[in-house]
Amino acid sequence: MLARLWQRWQRRREEAAVQRRAIPDDLWKRTLVRYPFLQRRDPGDRDELRRLTSLFLDRKEFDAAGGLKLTDAMVVAIAAQAVLPVLRLGLARYDGFVGIVVHADQVVARREVADEHGIVHSYDEALSGEAMDGGPVMLSWHDVRSAGHSAAAAYNVVIHEFAHVLDLADGVADGVPLLPPGLSLAEWRGTLQAEFEAFVRRVDAGEETALDPYGAGGEEEFFAVASEAFFVSPHTMKKEHPALYGMLCRFYLQDPAADRPPARDTP
Repeated sequence: MLARLWQRWQRRREEAAVQRRAIPDDLWKRTLVRYPFLQRRDPGDRDELRRLTSLFLDRKEFDAAGGLKLTDAMVVAIAAQAVLPVLRLGLARYDGFVGIVVHADQVVARREVADEHGIVHSYDEALSGEAMDGGPVMLSWHDVRSAGHSAAAAYNVVIHEFAHVLDLADGVADGVPLLPPGLSLAEWRGTLQAEFEAFVRRVDAGEETALDPYGAGGEEEFFAVASEAFFVSPHTMKKEHPALYGMLCRFYLQDPAADRPPARDTP
């Protein structure tokens, strides 16, 4: 009885949130056209994607940096791409943070790293996005805006950073998100490590790869770039990484390659 009452209350609460942050029909249609990897979903998935986008907008706080002015179209574009990975997993996966900071373009961050002798070296790194444990998530609007075109190169900064959010659920960035029943840690680590090591060898050899070579930087980055490709260029990824693709299907509970053929996938 209590469980049913709680479910009813939760449903009413979500319905009210969706009404508060309702997305106008014309704006939603423009978003789907601009980002074809969202549009190719079946009608039921698109309806759920729209509902979760409204809920995401109701729960998160957007801030603009560097004089950028946020519009409804911008925040809807970011939110719709952010919720795609949790379409089946649920928005609770993102409960660990609230803030999203949007910059006009890449941000240069000062980094420090200690070598094997304990000497600290400083360097600058240009960032299109960054996810930190507990938030915020930082994004470059330049990269978000071009995501419809960059999907052909298996690149999507929003999905990349929100894959990091999933990875950081246990406080550690190691390429291992919270796994569903039926997908063991041993199987995940075994598949991820084997695929990662093979990928690094190909990148080091100068081969062209379906996944962004940035993924060779560590298993946490490999998981993020694999997640990008899984959602925006699934046919290409499945062809080159069938074992990894199959494991991501079981994690995300989605099979993007089974959707209507995407117009912008590479052959």
